[in-house]
Amino acid sequence: MCGRYAQSRNVHQLRLAFGLPEQVVTEEPDPRVWPPLEELVPDYNISPGRTVYTVLGPPPQGRDRDETGPRSLHTMRWGLVPSWAKDRNVGYRMINARSETIADKPAFRTAFRRRRCLLPADAYYEWQLIGKDGTPEASTSPVTDAQHKKRKARSGKKPYSIHYGHDEPLAMAGIFERWRDPEVDDSDPAAWLWSCAVITTEAAPELAHIHERMPVVVPAEDWAAWLDPSTELDELSHLMNDTPVSRLAVDAVSTDVNSIKNNRPDLLEPCSEPETGEPETLF
Repeated sequence: MCGRYAQSRNVHQLRLAFGLPEQVVTEEPDPRVWPPLEELVPDYNISPGRTVYTVLGPPPQGRDRDETGPRSLHTMRWGLVPSWAKDRNVGYRMINARSETIADKPAFRTAFRRRRCLLPADAYYEWQLIGKDGTPEASTSPVTDAQHKKRKARSGKKPYSIHYGHDEPLAMAGIFERWRDPEVDDSDPAAWLWSCAVITTEAAPELAHIHERMPVVVPAEDWAAWLDPSTELDELSHLMNDTPVSRLAVDAVSTDVNSIKNNRPDLLEPCSEPETGEPETLF
């Protein structure tokens, strides 16, 4: 799974990293049509419900149908809220979408076909379980492990940071949705919530000793295909199995990252033998 990550680049740095053009805003964008873009502060311990950067493919075609436009940068809330949801808080339960079922699950399938995105990250965090005797054990998912809660309760947690081995942002595969808040007037920009989820898959052998799941990371050469609304399901399935694991580096980090109250650049610093503890998180 992916329950925490870090992202410190600003708008200008992300545009350079993802080859995005500078956006000239002549008027306030309509939140009913396309997501907004806010300048966010660096966040080294992003948790569900936070506003995050996303890279989107071409926006909807204009009335003349001539030009769809380039890729662009936007901000959304992490935790997908389907258009039919009655309450925005459902997003806290939909921070991840499983690649194995995303094409069929009602909450995700339409977004998967039409609204895919990339979530930039310096790194994502994952926790390995540590038994009372000090034996490490891979963390599990409640979807696949009926003993998930018991296993977590009786174990310590050892945090890791997973990132590229050089100064390049991860591009985590995602999907996004637009939700209309029925309690807010249509003319109020706050009536429209744009939200996203990270797609996860079975962990590669190199990472499976930490957690049985991992986010899908899309390499730069596949960004265009992932963001293209016309890409076929067979190719999308291939892309979700193409995370460049050989390029990833894994660092044990301080248990300070366990608490979402801690948010500092040194959370990403390698730590030789971190203590174990319980992450302060929703999952």
